[in-house]
Amino acid sequence: MNLEGKSAIVTGAGRGIGKEVALLLAKEGASVIVNDPGVGRGGESEEGAPADDVVAEIKVAGGTAIANYDSVAEYANAGRMVKQCVDTYGKLDILVNVAGMLRERMIWNMTEDDFDAVISVHLKGHWNMCHHATKVMRTERHGRIINFSSDAFKGAIGQCNYSAAKAGIIGLTRSIARECGRYGITANAMCPMAATRMTVNDAVIAGWKRRLDAGLLTQAQYDSRMAMPGPEFVAPMVAYLATDAAEDVNGQLFHAERSRIHTYYFGEEARSIFKQDDDGMFSVDELLSMVPEGLMQGIPNIAPKEDPK
Repeated sequence: MNLEGKSAIVTGAGRGIGKEVALLLAKEGASVIVNDPGVGRGGESEEGAPADDVVAEIKVAGGTAIANYDSVAEYANAGRMVKQCVDTYGKLDILVNVAGMLRERMIWNMTEDDFDAVISVHLKGHWNMCHHATKVMRTERHGRIINFSSDAFKGAIGQCNYSAAKAGIIGLTRSIARECGRYGITANAMCPMAATRMTVNDAVIAGWKRRLDAGLLTQAQYDSRMAMPGPEFVAPMVAYLATDAAEDVNGQLFHAERSRIHTYYFGEEARSIFKQDDDGMFSVDELLSMVPEGLMQGIPNIAPKEDPK
């Protein structure tokens, strides 16, 4: 077992990707805090405690786990969760932040609460957990943090709140990696593609069909989404990043789905234009020609203006 003797917290672990991660970490030998407040896809209250079901499944398989029902959006709750792990297992080796929610609307229809709620759970929730976890990991001079972003960081229709949060998580992760690497703490992020209640339901499928009909999705993109693999294919890369063998993998972003894992480039200079005179200041007139002929040549508008006719 590759994680024998390790202790872990997995947030949002009652269902979907978080559940699969918790199950695999436990199978690999880690003792796991299974966190899930048991709310709906949009953050609404639900009956039941899915964290208990995952804990029971882990124990039946011979693993060690206890449940936690706190919301990561609350600073004090995050601190209590970290304390629970240390009090129960003696330390905190691994933090996997999966907890999330969705409230999808076009930006002109999105309410302030829709935006704040998604940012609070995703971005602030990640910060809350990482803040408290790094205090412990820094003293132990060891730790593995795996955060969950999304390909939505590139921009997603009807999800500007979610996209902003997921882009923020990438910046947060890379900052943590730079700040904490010297203490033996790594921080990496995942962009999964997996069929869960967050990504695939009747309303989501209907939205994809509307976008296909409107030309906002290609047939190939639509077919790919409809054939989305399960969350179990994401968990192995997370477990790998949690191992001691991944000590030099830090500040990276990975996409994971069935049969494929890839990395991303960050901050690489793509194209440049130069001003050779003394002060180096471009005039607007110069930019009117140099930008389309240099910086943007061959690069299409990602969403061109429609002809109202």
